[in-house]
Amino acid sequence: MNDPGLHEPAQEAAEHVEDDNNEQQAEEEEEDYLDPSRYWFASTASPLIAGTFGPVANAFSVCALVEKWRVFIPTGADEGHAQKLEDPKSHRLIAINSISLIFALTSNLALLLNMGRRLSFAVGQPITIVGWYLASFLLIGLVSAASTSTFQSEPHAQHALTQAYYYAIMAAALYFIIASLMVFTVYGAYKGHYPKEFRLTSSQRTLMLQTIGFMMYILLGALVFSKIEGWPFLDGVYWADFTCLTVGIGGEFVPKTHTGRSLLFPYAIGGIVMVGLVIGSVRSLVLERGKAKMSARFMETKREKVLSSLDTKQRTIKIGLFEKIGFSEKDLSESQRREQEFRVMRRIQEISERNRRYTALAISSTAALLLWFLGAVVFMHSEKPQGWSYFVSLYFAYTSLLTVGYGDYYVISNSGKPFFVFWSLLAVPTLTILISNMGDTVIKGFKDATIWIGSLTVLPDENGLAATLKTGLKRWKRGELYEKGEEDTHGSSEKAHFDRLGKHIKEGELEQAEEAGEHGDYLQRDIHFYHFILAKEIRNLIDDVDVSPPKQYTYQEWTFFLRLIGQDERDSALHRKPEVEHKRSKHSSPALGVADGGEADNNESTWSWLGIRSPLMGTQTEAQWLVSRLTATLELEMKRMSSHNAAERNHPPPISLRDLKKHRSKSSGSGSDSEKILSKDLSAAEVRRRGPNNV
Repeated sequence: MNDPGLHEPAQEAAEHVEDDNNEQQAEEEEEDYLDPSRYWFASTASPLIAGTFGPVANAFSVCALVEKWRVFIPTGADEGHAQKLEDPKSHRLIAINSISLIFALTSNLALLLNMGRRLSFAVGQPITIVGWYLASFLLIGLVSAASTSTFQSEPHAQHALTQAYYYAIMAAALYFIIASLMVFTVYGAYKGHYPKEFRLTSSQRTLMLQTIGFMMYILLGALVFSKIEGWPFLDGVYWADFTCLTVGIGGEFVPKTHTGRSLLFPYAIGGIVMVGLVIGSVRSLVLERGKAKMSARFMETKREKVLSSLDTKQRTIKIGLFEKIGFSEKDLSESQRREQEFRVMRRIQEISERNRRYTALAISSTAALLLWFLGAVVFMHSEKPQGWSYFVSLYFAYTSLLTVGYGDYYVISNSGKPFFVFWSLLAVPTLTILISNMGDTVIKGFKDATIWIGSLTVLPDENGLAATLKTGLKRWKRGELYEKGEEDTHGSSEKAHFDRLGKHIKEGELEQAEEAGEHGDYLQRDIHFYHFILAKEIRNLIDDVDVSPPKQYTYQEWTFFLRLIGQDERDSALHRKPEVEHKRSKHSSPALGVADGGEADNNESTWSWLGIRSPLMGTQTEAQWLVSRLTATLELEMKRMSSHNAAERNHPPPISLRDLKKHRSKSSGSGSDSEKILSKDLSAAEVRRRGPNNV
């Protein structure tokens, strides 16, 4: 959430309580929220993609190094069961391949140390980028040489390249891609778009370590089982991959010895655990950070579009393609005008979040379909000796992606097996993201529809079938077929405010306030009451911080909380007209747009519910925003209590028992165990001391 420029109490609290690091972090969060998503991709996603696929490329380099690159195919055999041949100048090939692997490992180590802040950005990044580029170019040279007539033998029909050759191609491509991503990251850092350091969460920092561990687990398992079962090592890699990913293709590569089947029990369980760790980190990368950035951009874009559609003549504002509502300040009180802004902002939140969910679903679905269709194309060409058609390849790719693994079709070519290993590893993050996005949209829709249908049949709504249908149609138009609760649009903010205060009165925990009132010190009574309310509300809000999905508060609740921190929604001096476009500036408030005809206001404490500084926008949830502001206010109050300055120590609170008494005298309901606190009146001396304006 952004800081809308709180009134004096909360601003003083921020100045006196929060240290420089917290203030700097808050500024960085707001700037990070406003930055275009490409900067987030360069600063966070690029190094994490590089850190994830770097170990994969290293493992492929190992696979390219451990076996010969040529085979001879006897009559009646296939290339998967061919005889290995000595490579021309094999010592040079092994030496260059080894040097490439050393460069790549050094790059990975430098990136890991840089992420862990054990190596500076200026030192670590050049080592990482140069090392990966050199590793890529050396492998590209080897692959190019292996494609020449010098390397190949006659007749070509009886000679083929091994899996090691194809692993080298994929390793070279991965090194080049991730090195280029890091160039993109370094460029943005030196342009000043983000700091020259990685600001990553703990789960994101461990993603590279988890990927390293997973690839080592596959290679180690391949080594052990290839020795036990008598398989070639690279066939063991192929087996370990489809075993750990629970595809279970089978074919000729299944444990047949008693030892192999016994070792499979712990190995498969360990593989599932390793995959689960990687999936968890992928979720942290894409579904937490990526989702937050995507939500921020969608909301800001929608906010600007809605404000630009404001028609001052017709007094309307366009929310959606077919949704236009009245929006006018004429004949409205300040609190009514603010509530109008709040409700428009809530609709912006709902629409932008819905658009984000379905856009994310479309992107992840497209990625999964491309993985399926393009993967089938590669399998069709690699398995031509088996006579695979494109439909058969689609069938094989589909059953493999869903980890069904019937085993009726499986790859046997030297190009198909390495590609399957890379393709299946790429499917892990792709399908993880797709399934999560489906959970936010399709699965949620089925769940909501089931609950709604249940209210029509076996679980009828208490208001009847007609009311359920009417409410369901209304929610369907809003994109939410089922909701846990509806916001009360007819309630009075003032009544809700005092009713909430009254609940605290009934709790019987105001001994200090009561004692102060009995001695005639009504100001101290109100201060004690105010402190008690702050502490109770903070405790209640803490329970909402970890609620998923994040809790959203009604306008009446926001009015109450804002008054607690010293902001009154009825005070127009604290408010401004909404700005269309935010212009970032370190030392000035955002300039107002011209769509609403408003003038720029340089007062940092003014804000709008529809502005960029609205509490409903930013990186924090509503509960987190309120907890931080109420806590800062309570800390300031404690400092005032210990102050030697009498004026500061006796600063009137924004709420008082006196106000609650006046409200109750106008209402019919009264009478509680704590009513004696409210029955106390102010003495003449107290009135003179506080002044008529504070009574």
